[in-house]
Amino acid sequence: MSRSAIVALVIITVLGALALSGCGGQSVQAQGKPEQATAADTIENKGSDTLVNLALAWAEDYMALHPDARISVTGGGTGTGIAAMINGTVDLASASRSMKEEELEAARANGIEPIEHVVAGDAIAVVVHPSNPVDGLTLQQISDIYTGKITNWQQVGGEDRPIVLLSRESNSGTYVYFLEEVIRMGEKSDLLFSPDTLLMPSSEGISAEVRQNPNAIGYDGLGYVTPDQKMVGVAAAAGEPFVLPSVATVNDGTYPIARELFMYTAGEPQGKIKDYLDFILGEGQAVVPTLGFVPLKAE
Repeated sequence: MSRSAIVALVIITVLGALALSGCGGQSVQAQGKPEQATAADTIENKGSDTLVNLALAWAEDYMALHPDARISVTGGGTGTGIAAMINGTVDLASASRSMKEEELEAARANGIEPIEHVVAGDAIAVVVHPSNPVDGLTLQQISDIYTGKITNWQQVGGEDRPIVLLSRESNSGTYVYFLEEVIRMGEKSDLLFSPDTLLMPSSEGISAEVRQNPNAIGYDGLGYVTPDQKMVGVAAAAGEPFVLPSVATVNDGTYPIARELFMYTAGEPQGKIKDYLDFILGEGQAVVPTLGFVPLKAE
């Protein structure tokens, strides 16, 4: 089955599901031959909104090679996917952060030993409106902006405008990573997002607000940055060069806000789950850079 045919089938499936349920949310189901697949045969993949487009691309490519396979890809946030894995309702939990200790404890209390699989790399881009003259910020300046110490663009070389803070919601792995590695700069700290921060339900929500608000600043996975947003160079410290996020700057270690992306399984994967993960970690890496993510380095 060609990619275009699969995409068409995905669209039909989604529209049908929405018409029946009348509910929102970011959920996409990709499938091969429905008449040959039952619910028990479906690989359920749920979690990180950062990973959802890449996970869908993997599902489409895998099913093009395996027409009898059926894979359901759903977003909702890293925390949502991990909770579903702990409850035994999904086969794969997509995550843009490592599992928290309390999540690991909850899984083990439920008789599950989670296994972490690194599936790609990512850069978190700091984005502003294209009209914003600020081209670079240090990690400390970004931390001060998001904690409310810096509240006007003029304080970082911009115009005399109030800064509007945009963030993902707290169930997002990207939110957790940004809090720990950017706002707290990787140190033990009780720093938090400013209470004035606007929490957006999706990457698309941040993009839409940045496009229309010249005072806004947001952050997002590199694969979700559109041409009508401006990426800001980031310096690890004052006096160091400002570096823009890219596959190259993640691989050479010069971009300071880079991370690994994961899928979690309940124990070592077996059967169809192992076959699918082997594909993702192997030939499935070819699609990773086309969506703005960083493929795994060949060993």
